[in-house]
Amino acid sequence: RLTESTVTPAEISEKFHEFLAAGLKDQKGDGEESAEASTDGDNGTAEEPTGEPESKKRKADDEAQAEDNKQDKKKMKGQNKSRPHMKPHSYDDRRLCPSLVQERDSKCFYGDKCKFIHDVADYMSTKPADLGDRCYLYDTFGKCVFGITCRFASAHMGPDFKNLVKEEVCKTLGQKEMVRNSLDKELQRRLRKRQVTFSRSETYLKSIGAGKAKGGANGKKSGSENKHATTDAVAEVEKQCVSEQSDTAADLKTELSQESPLVKTIGPLTDADIIKLRPCEKKQVDFRDKLYLAPLTTCGNLPFRRVCKRFGADITCGEMAMCTNLLQGQASEWALLKRHHTEDLFGVQLEGCFPDTMTRCAELLNQNIDVDFVDINSGCPIDLVYKKGGGCGLMTRTNKFEQIVRGMNSVLDVPLTVKIRTGVQQNCNIAHKLIPELKKWGVSLITLHGRSREQRYTKIADWDYIDTCSRLASPVPLFGNGDILSYEDALKARQTGVSGIMVARGALIKPWLFTEIKERRRWDISSGERMDILRDFTNYGLEHWGSDTQGVEKTRTFLLEWLSFTCRYIPVGLLERVPQKINERPPYYLGRDYLETLMASQHVGDWVRISEMLLGPVPKNFSFLPKHKANAYK
Repeated sequence: RLTESTVTPAEISEKFHEFLAAGLKDQKGDGEESAEASTDGDNGTAEEPTGEPESKKRKADDEAQAEDNKQDKKKMKGQNKSRPHMKPHSYDDRRLCPSLVQERDSKCFYGDKCKFIHDVADYMSTKPADLGDRCYLYDTFGKCVFGITCRFASAHMGPDFKNLVKEEVCKTLGQKEMVRNSLDKELQRRLRKRQVTFSRSETYLKSIGAGKAKGGANGKKSGSENKHATTDAVAEVEKQCVSEQSDTAADLKTELSQESPLVKTIGPLTDADIIKLRPCEKKQVDFRDKLYLAPLTTCGNLPFRRVCKRFGADITCGEMAMCTNLLQGQASEWALLKRHHTEDLFGVQLEGCFPDTMTRCAELLNQNIDVDFVDINSGCPIDLVYKKGGGCGLMTRTNKFEQIVRGMNSVLDVPLTVKIRTGVQQNCNIAHKLIPELKKWGVSLITLHGRSREQRYTKIADWDYIDTCSRLASPVPLFGNGDILSYEDALKARQTGVSGIMVARGALIKPWLFTEIKERRRWDISSGERMDILRDFTNYGLEHWGSDTQGVEKTRTFLLEWLSFTCRYIPVGLLERVPQKINERPPYYLGRDYLETLMASQHVGDWVRISEMLLGPVPKNFSFLPKHKANAYK
């Protein structure tokens, strides 16, 4: 055992990493030495004597170490804001022209001004070595759209560098749309030129503006007058919808009165075929008794959601998207809205702090993407969002919050949900005051994270308070969120009055948690099964981000971000006490095999080594530092 009381934590850490380094040396061979072993070992130079007694010298070293720890204490918390960041395309200096990659018959659009390589033989002479002899995209879809730039190109490269195609596989898949909600180029152009019209939003915002102008002329408005003005604005939007419906019915009546040849149809004729449904007749979603995968910034990407969906997640939600960036047509922000066809109950989360931008963004998404619900982020604790008045800041700006909720509700055809925290300050809960108002404003679901903004993730979630708030929210469903890492935690949470459970960090640490909860068991998963999960994620990543150098390195980056959470998992078969708690720091331990021990390491170098098992060696100029630190243990 490495946890004897006579051994210091530093010695435990040293022995643990010596074991990993020794295992790596055995894998590489006796003639090679690992970088870790060479840096930790004796460098052959003797330390000069200082003339001080050993005890006094050790005491001075301990005091110096304590001083350094005190100075770096603030740096150990929160995010790595100054971490080195390498863009994936920076690992591929010489890139082939897209016209050659896609094998177009026409010449390059940029002509002589093109900055890419046009000589295929020259590109192949400097292209990095392939990472394997099997291409996931080629095997799955019958064709790899990345052609010779694919890092697995040997699997589908014919003579003269021609890209091979499996016609039978392509015909079987047909034109099935695997990923939806992509940004249309024409829509992006119109957004950048501000040519998109927001008729419903403008009607609502004008009504609010008229109420403000009236309040400004007569002095400061009271809270009740402000609420009446917002309600009148929503009524005005509904009136416009009724007017549009009447015009549609009149046009249809005129068309039917004219003589036209009969069209043969299949199936019964419904009212929806003749009369345009009003937008206020929203699609209903049954949220109750579902397992909800939380919208996770950075790690909650589409490949990770596919992994969780396979293990039993019922509801998935895209990463937090900034409404202003969406309205500007930023492709990177729109990528957060993409939906895989396996996500049968999917929503997107918007962040904003002003009624005009949030309402317009909701109308934009309502017209252009396919989602089952839209969520408002009013629980984000980071300073960048909070200081603008968004995230948790909305909980203290009740008037703005009401205008945002009512405005978005008036333009959406799908349910509107809200995610909140207990409050802003640690010992000052305000969610119980806000929830009755949210019911009046018309939200379809409330998700409550059992911590305040000040607590972040360092304290235990307050499920007693969540239980109290769930009774206030009835009949609107309320989901609880916080500290769910085992099926025992989930059962205890369901004993409260919540309608369902949202899982966040627990899914990052062990994505098979959804299976454990549904089957009510502890899954003593092996290291090989965990490696298969990581392999599935990398395959999904290559499908989503691409199998060329840029796509491979982007997949590697997101894999490493995820591994910064999976290393916290302790196998059930090694636990002295079950279940594992999410806020308890895992001790150093030796797994049942070398791979299990490697997965338990919290060193970035060991995470990189795992990524190399799946995606090949890293580039020479590769650099990575995780975005999120494990400050939950502090």
